[in-house]
Amino acid sequence: MAAIRFGFGRLKRRSFLLLKLVAFVLAVLLFCEFLIYYLVIFQCNWPEVKTPAQRGEQKTLEPVLKAMFLADTHLLGEVRGHWLDKLRREWQMERAFQTALWLLQPEVVFILGDIFDEGKWSTSQAWEDDVERFQKMFRHPRHVLLKVVAGNHDIGFHYQMNRYRIKRFEKVFSPERLFSWKGINFVMVNSVALEGDGCSICSEAEAELIEISHQLNCSREQAQRPGHCEDGQPLPASAPVLLQHFPLYRRSDANCSGEDAAPPEERGTPFKERYDALSREASQKLLWWLRPRLVLSGHTHSACEVLHGAGIPELSVPSFSWRNRNNPSFIMGSITPTEYALAKCYLPCEDTVLITYCGAAGFLVAFVLVHLGLLTSPFHFGCKLLRKFKTM
Repeated sequence: MAAIRFGFGRLKRRSFLLLKLVAFVLAVLLFCEFLIYYLVIFQCNWPEVKTPAQRGEQKTLEPVLKAMFLADTHLLGEVRGHWLDKLRREWQMERAFQTALWLLQPEVVFILGDIFDEGKWSTSQAWEDDVERFQKMFRHPRHVLLKVVAGNHDIGFHYQMNRYRIKRFEKVFSPERLFSWKGINFVMVNSVALEGDGCSICSEAEAELIEISHQLNCSREQAQRPGHCEDGQPLPASAPVLLQHFPLYRRSDANCSGEDAAPPEERGTPFKERYDALSREASQKLLWWLRPRLVLSGHTHSACEVLHGAGIPELSVPSFSWRNRNNPSFIMGSITPTEYALAKCYLPCEDTVLITYCGAAGFLVAFVLVHLGLLTSPFHFGCKLLRKFKTM
């Protein structure tokens, strides 16, 4: 009878130990794969834009648009995408995006190109599969708008780009180039088509931008001379925000700084025009035609802030994916027709999650060995050292 009680007690202790181990593992998984996104993104706040009253001006209070900007998600395809890599990185982006939507409540989200990694060569079936995964990961309420510009991995570089890939992309994502909301104009450019070699797609893209330039100029003149614009409803008289995938021309990232800038050993590498950045000529055309007050771009996977021309700022938005950065981030913008304020929101670092897992695994192994009697507990080990020290 005593043997039965002893066996039952031993089984009960082992079951309790197993229960504690399972609870510990689930707690670590819950923290690393879910809670950490809330803890990190909760620290982000929308920047405050200066109001007319703060500038000492007597004007009507302007509505503020809360816009979120991210870039280079690079959803892996069937050719180069390992299933484990897909699972890890896509879960990270999905949790980060959904958490940001829930905590920050943006009104519009802009993705600055390279949504997919293999759109430039994927088959029709692979494209549909990638689109389905994207729509699941970046699902959003109806009141939140999602706007996307094309990147070189979505439709190919200039020598890979064709009408089929462009139409396939625009069938999923609106081909709209000019978007106005709350008195703010956004111009979304297919920067891959700004090669400047006179190809039919490039010529059409330039003609479209020239037409947008006319509309913007007309809206500016309309504010000073009412009735000047006769064709349709004029645009808001506000300098636009330019959104594109390729950054405007710059020699390199040598003048970029910050914890999410390119690594120091890469910053001095010269940029190749039409590959790493737009050509000098295309950049000058965009600045001249559109006269933007702010430019946001992607492509480099790293952060950078540059001033162009008469002090027009450009921000390169880092990649949103762990596959390209250990510390992904996105930009939060509070924008009015005349002002804007930007802030960066960092996502959890991949190293933090991996270190947490490694630390938990080490603790788990030590815990099991102690309970199996194969490893002396730290308490008993300390007592032995103390006794030995006293006998010396």
